[in-house]
Amino acid sequence: MPILPTLQGPSDLRGLSEEQLNGLAAEIRECIIATVARTGGHLGSSLGVVEVAIALHRVLESPRDKIVWDTGHQAYAHKLLTGRYSRFGTLRQLGGLGGFPRRVESEHDVFDGGHAGTGLSIAQGLATARDLRHSMERIAVVVGDAALISGLSLEALNDIGHRQTQLLIVLNDNAMSISPSVGAFSHYFSTLKLSNAWKQSKTAYDRIVESLPVVGQPALTLSRRIRRMVVNFAQPGQLFEDLGITYLGVIPGHNIAGMEHIFRAALEVPGPVLVHVRTRKGRGYRPAERDQVGFHGAALPPMPELVDGRPVEIHIAAGHQPMTGPAMARKESAMPTPGLPDEAPVEPSGNGDSVAGGADMGTPSQTARTEAASRPPNYTYHFSKELIELARIDRRIVAVTAGMPTGTGLHAFQKEFPDRFIDVGIAEQHAVALSAGMALAGERPVVAIYSTFLQRAFDQEVHDVCQNDLPVVIAVDRAGLVGEDGTSHQGMFTLPTQRQLPNMIIASPKDEQELRSLVRTAFAQPHPFSLHYPRDPGFGVPTRIPEVLPVGVGELLREGRQILIVGFGPIVERGRQAAELLEREGWSVGLINARFAKPLDRQLILDQARGKKLVVTLEESVVTGGFGAGVLEMIEEARVADPVYRNVTVRIVGIPADRFVDHGSVDDLRRLLRLDADGIAGQIRETLIRMRLTPDGAEAATPAVIGRSKAP
Repeated sequence: MPILPTLQGPSDLRGLSEEQLNGLAAEIRECIIATVARTGGHLGSSLGVVEVAIALHRVLESPRDKIVWDTGHQAYAHKLLTGRYSRFGTLRQLGGLGGFPRRVESEHDVFDGGHAGTGLSIAQGLATARDLRHSMERIAVVVGDAALISGLSLEALNDIGHRQTQLLIVLNDNAMSISPSVGAFSHYFSTLKLSNAWKQSKTAYDRIVESLPVVGQPALTLSRRIRRMVVNFAQPGQLFEDLGITYLGVIPGHNIAGMEHIFRAALEVPGPVLVHVRTRKGRGYRPAERDQVGFHGAALPPMPELVDGRPVEIHIAAGHQPMTGPAMARKESAMPTPGLPDEAPVEPSGNGDSVAGGADMGTPSQTARTEAASRPPNYTYHFSKELIELARIDRRIVAVTAGMPTGTGLHAFQKEFPDRFIDVGIAEQHAVALSAGMALAGERPVVAIYSTFLQRAFDQEVHDVCQNDLPVVIAVDRAGLVGEDGTSHQGMFTLPTQRQLPNMIIASPKDEQELRSLVRTAFAQPHPFSLHYPRDPGFGVPTRIPEVLPVGVGELLREGRQILIVGFGPIVERGRQAAELLEREGWSVGLINARFAKPLDRQLILDQARGKKLVVTLEESVVTGGFGAGVLEMIEEARVADPVYRNVTVRIVGIPADRFVDHGSVDDLRRLLRLDADGIAGQIRETLIRMRLTPDGAEAATPAVIGRSKAP
């Protein structure tokens, strides 16, 4: 009988036998694979941590005890174990379960997290609050080996060790990037260090040696040094020990019983304990095990419906129709892992996050795969391709990323220019500061970071790049709405933060071909240059030769007499469609492609705003302090000096600033936020109604459509 559909919460795990627990792990993997095949999501890490989640929930009593997941995309098994099985099929869908822990979903989710490296600080805060109020809850945090190297994680580890906070840290090592040390010696010393005999005998021995006359203190120092050397011989955790954190490991991360034993003992140790577990990313789904980058998420390669020629029926929830989904080696997954796999990790193929094909492919159906394959390549693809073309000419160009070579398209750059590619890991602050240093030395660095992660490097943008007026190109990937990854990943805050910075130039293209020109423009000028572009596929516009564009010069796409729309980025196309809808109602609408949010094309915008009843700005960014605010400030300044602007009303259309944007498809979110063509037209109509304006029938003729640029 299936176990997963019957679970009401983690307390139900405690009555299961070892055989049942292994079967449950297999069911969880089947459910995750089948769901992610339809919805997309973070597959590999979630499959790798299934047994860790089961062991933690068996040992801890959630929600009284707290489990923090860093990064939150590891938490799919946690969601299934905490009563969300019946809704798991809605993962990352509008109105459904989020792809990361969310407090509004469950009392078992203690933190809404989506950025790597935050978990240790959150767990330290929870434990500190517990100690201040003298309560008894136990705190655990699961942190990935990549997240551990972030600056925030290292700062937290230093504080945890210094204050000796009682805390269980589970280091999920799924990339074999920390240490291969495992085996009998490692297991023996981990068990020994947990025993009272070791602790008591170590203290007693130190006291005896220290009491010896004359030679006591030197002998004690030598004894401790030798003891440390012996322990270090068997395990790699001296860094944590030096920080004051008891280190245990490396232990197999797919052996539930073994982890339970270690976790229970570790929770009894005074002070912080780090348990280093080794897991296999993508465990149980062979394509994900072989291609750990491609199947990380959130846009996945096609997931085959058959394994070994056999379809497998997987029930997402009780009462649902069975679906055919990707199979897994159930028998293999159900077996407890006696030790680490002997084979070396498979080298990633580099086809993740839809860069190579330019399409998000997260469904196994042939129809969906065909539709995805027919979509034009995305903006990331065009950015990477143009950057490589420029780098062939200019040897000063160096590409930097913070642990996202595939997602940012720089894996292709790395392949052609391995000596000019730098991946600093999850350390966005360092990536930007490093780029500033290279620019000081005469190189032309480009640092490509997702918009949501660039938030972490604000001080480096201010202090290192802009204050020094350095020609660092910041490629802001995933600018605007990202979609199913939800509140922590929407790229909606970078534009307002950058617009306030002196020396910073901010640009965004109306289409993928203009992106190529803006890449060239960025490297043709001597100042900090931030280039924003979305996750979306391009529009499929015909290829044209890229050109260096004049900085701060927009493009007049159509003239109108009553309304002026000024757009920044690919939303310009939706502005064009909205203009056409309004034209059918008799309005005369002009349209400007701003290209630059800073500096604005002052002359073009003011010339076209002159005599208009309404100016509408469009941006896929939070409206407070963003592109529209810049246009409003400019018109207000002109209004003081020139009476012709005193009757011009400005309507800013963008992402509302009073709430975070939830998860859902980008199309659904744009519809809900009224940032699709119909929504934009509707917002303009409502403004016109409030202004008590009506179209002039004499102005209903089709306006001139042009494509010229006007110099400021």
